[in-house]
Amino acid sequence: MTDEQIAKLYDQALVIENNGDYVAGELDPVKFAKLVAQHEREKSLQLWMLLDDVDTADDIAKADHDVYRSLCRQAHEKRWSVLTGDEVDAAIRARGEA
Repeated sequence: MTDEQIAKLYDQALVIENNGDYVAGELDPVKFAKLVAQHEREKSLQLWMLLDDVDTADDIAKADHDVYRSLCRQAHEKRWSVLTGDEVDAAIRARGEA
């Protein structure tokens, strides 16, 4: 997650914590950590589902390489709605690999 996304998620959590009203202040760090983990698990699940779509494409188009490539390209494009290039770069930097 980028710093901007973390800040946005934190603000959303504050609204939830205060029954729909935004109140500047502190959020329980454990609740926030759980919210971030839930957000990341959801992204992981969405990416896994795209990989499963590629596997399904293989089953559908066994005899037709062009159809397989077309189905894979469609799944491939959806990844950008789950994870942006900036998010990938931020994750790599966070691991100390960039």
